Amino acid sequence: MKNHQTHAPMTFGQKTFAWLQLTRFDKPVGTELLLYPTLWAVLLAYWGMGQTPSAKVVLIFTLGAVLMRAAGCAINDFADRKVDGQVKRTNTRPLADGRLSAKTAAATFVGLSLLSACLLFFLPVVVFYWSLGAVALAFVYPFMKRYTNLPQVVLAAAFGWAIPMAFVAVQGQSDVWTWVLFVAYMCWTVAYDTEYAMCDRDDDVKIGVKSTAILFGRYDVAIISLLQVAFVVLMSVAVWHYFADAFGWFVLVGVLPVVAMFGYQYQLIKDRERLACFAAFRHNAWVGRYVFVWVLMLCLFGWF
Repeated sequence: MKNHQTHAPMTFGQKTFAWLQLTRFDKPVGTELLLYPTLWAVLLAYWGMGQTPSAKVVLIFTLGAVLMRAAGCAINDFADRKVDGQVKRTNTRPLADGRLSAKTAAATFVGLSLLSACLLFFLPVVVFYWSLGAVALAFVYPFMKRYTNLPQVVLAAAFGWAIPMAFVAVQGQSDVWTWVLFVAYMCWTVAYDTEYAMCDRDDDVKIGVKSTAILFGRYDVAIISLLQVAFVVLMSVAVWHYFADAFGWFVLVGVLPVVAMFGYQYQLIKDRERLACFAAFRHNAWVGRYVFVWVLMLCLFGWF
């Protein structure tokens, strides 16, 4: 049953707040989950070139991550406008409860995507061609949950596409380490988005929405743990490649806090309780923050 409500005319402030909810600017965790890996890629691409990062490139990719995450949220709510009202966690979203229209969401997606595209004028033209993949993935992701049990994989590819874009912007091309980082990020993203999907599994089954949480079934916690192990291994290999000459085996000590964080998440999700699974998802912002600081510190000690 839809959750649309009759509203009195909204004030400008109420409309603004509803729009901030549509774009999730009021919930920055998702932005962080996209932004920090993008910045890892920028830092490592410059390190691989033996250069310090350009402030312009860092700013462009930061703004691009913020804008495209917001655009992705708008098209997600557009795609889910008829089902969000039937899910406990999403029935107060502004399209689900009627505060904003589908046209507003579609216009927001187009507007923010175009604004993000303007940033490409300040990067090599080849990055533009790579960006088309990012926009296509961001657009199709919300609709995938109707056709495949792997929408989280599409989300991971959409978020992770900033990694090859960063390498192309800095180095002019991707290399094997670009894709090691890309696959590592996809493993982590599928893991945390499955934690997120576990919150809605009961509702999703009722309304026919698909997810990896449903696909994995009773193996969900085990598969999340395996994906997190894959992330740790691949990130360790990448960091070893980039920094072993400068720091030796000591460089791998930095991965231990990530292992501890994933251990904490296991404790949260092992009983599959909704709020605990959501807490585990949110905790991944700390994983992103930590890995960013880890990579940044290695780069700074190496450069200076």
